[in-house]
Amino acid sequence: MDHSSHDMDPVPSEGSGGHAGMHEMKSDVTRPQLVAVSLLSVLALVAGLVWSAMYTNLRIGSHDVDGAIMPPGMIMTRDMPAEAMKDMAAVDPRDVEYTAPFDAQGDQPLEPRIEDGVKVFDLELSVIEWSILPDVQMMAYAINQQVPGPRIRVTEGDRIRMVVTNHLPESTTLHWHGLIVQNEMDGPAEITQDPIQPGDTFTYEFTTEQYGTYFYHSHDHIDRQQGLGVYGALIIDPKDPANDYDVDQELVVQLQEWLERDGYTYPAMPMEGAMPNYFTINGKAFPATQTVHLNVGDRLLVRFIGTSSGFIHPMHIHGGPFEVVAIDGFPVPEGTGELRDTVNVGPGQRYDVIWAALEPGKWLLHCHINHHTTNNNTETDGGGGLMVILEVGEPEVGTPESA
Repeated sequence: MDHSSHDMDPVPSEGSGGHAGMHEMKSDVTRPQLVAVSLLSVLALVAGLVWSAMYTNLRIGSHDVDGAIMPPGMIMTRDMPAEAMKDMAAVDPRDVEYTAPFDAQGDQPLEPRIEDGVKVFDLELSVIEWSILPDVQMMAYAINQQVPGPRIRVTEGDRIRMVVTNHLPESTTLHWHGLIVQNEMDGPAEITQDPIQPGDTFTYEFTTEQYGTYFYHSHDHIDRQQGLGVYGALIIDPKDPANDYDVDQELVVQLQEWLERDGYTYPAMPMEGAMPNYFTINGKAFPATQTVHLNVGDRLLVRFIGTSSGFIHPMHIHGGPFEVVAIDGFPVPEGTGELRDTVNVGPGQRYDVIWAALEPGKWLLHCHINHHTTNNNTETDGGGGLMVILEVGEPEVGTPESA
């Protein structure tokens, strides 16, 4: 058969660019199916937005909260304002100005300078990195680069001047807790004074009219700043030595809670997602807390200060009872002091107690909420958190106690 007379379509070769003989790809989706899927997608998107709007404030953007990082597990309600989020947010690592040595101690005595008979104390607030344990660091709000802030010790009747400079990323003030001062010197922001803005300085000046155990703390963004370390002991000795305590040693105990997650430090608060996982006495967690060395027969004055901003701590001492000799700076009438072994120290409260060392050994001073004697829910060397060892030795030979 002669095939030469038939015209045959050539098969396109690979790379020839021809389309003849190739299968045309067409969608098998029908128009009704496409419309249905589109409607379902839109409905799912709308439902997601409505659900989010019910539980989250969608009107707030990252610029409104300065890129705040919130604690894991924090319940974020739809009506939570941006200012609340910023107060609960993690400390920004970019604000850290100083890293304290791991063995640095807080509550260090601050000596004043004297100007025309006035005792002048310089206090500078800044963000630092602070070690509560050798391997655990917090980003803290500190006074004079320590947590707690420096111990201020004066005498009843002294004229004192506090020069406060703010290097924090937000405004602040200081309040002199429990003291009788002129109203304009009391410290509450927006009530008795304008807040001290970042970079600014404010001077407080007053005459001490009381004696006893007091403290100072932030009174602007209080929930945040006090929870991050803006507080310190203020001890006022009596003008009359007869009103002083007859003791061998003194221990100041300032209590604080911390929240640390994934390298970020948040202000601990009594609310879901902000509960603390570390606890400190004078800025350190056991076993990094100090050990107090005593001898049998010694009398130890313990000044418990509720510098914690949101939690109560039942503070207990092993080895025998103690006598409560002052509450909130007010002396208990002589002979009427209560014998206890535990006092509930709430935020703002102070208890002065005297504990007698009756037997040799290692006696614990600690919070009796067991979780508060752990470090991130674990025990180290027998405990953690709010614990101090009172190590009592035998009396020295020749002393009345050794007879």
